[in-house]
Amino acid sequence: MLTNFFRINLPYGIAKNDKDEWMAFNREYMPLGFNDLIFKEHVGKSYGDKPIYTKYIGFTERLLLELSFDGERGVRRDSNGKIETVFLYNDGTNPSSGYDSKNDEDKMWSEYFQRLKKVSKLKVKN
Repeated sequence: MLTNFFRINLPYGIAKNDKDEWMAFNREYMPLGFNDLIFKEHVGKSYGDKPIYTKYIGFTERLLLELSFDGERGVRRDSNGKIETVFLYNDGTNPSSGYDSKNDEDKMWSEYFQRLKKVSKLKVKN
C-alpha cells in the first residue's frame, strides 16, 4: 500500500489502452487516488469497466517523448513501436524523494511540473 500523498495522488505516468485512450497512474501503476492493492490491475490493459480513460487531442509521439523524464528511456512501446506508457519520473528524478540540496529538490519539482503543465493543456476529443 502506498503511504504518502505524492505517490497516491500525483501521476507517475500515463498509459494508453487499446482504444487509444489515456489514463494517469500513480506509483503503484494504479489510477490516481487508488491506494489499496486489492484493486491493482495491469495499467493500460485493464480498468476497462471504470471511467478513468479519456481520449485526448494532441498526444503526438513528440509530445509523449517530451513528457517522459528522459526521452526514449522513459517510455514503453508496444509490439508495433507505438508509445503505450510514459513515465514522468523515476527513482532518481522523483521530486518528493528528498535531496542533499534545496537547489536539486527545486530542480526536480520544476522539471516534473513542466511535464504536467504540457499535458494539462490537452483537450478531450469528442
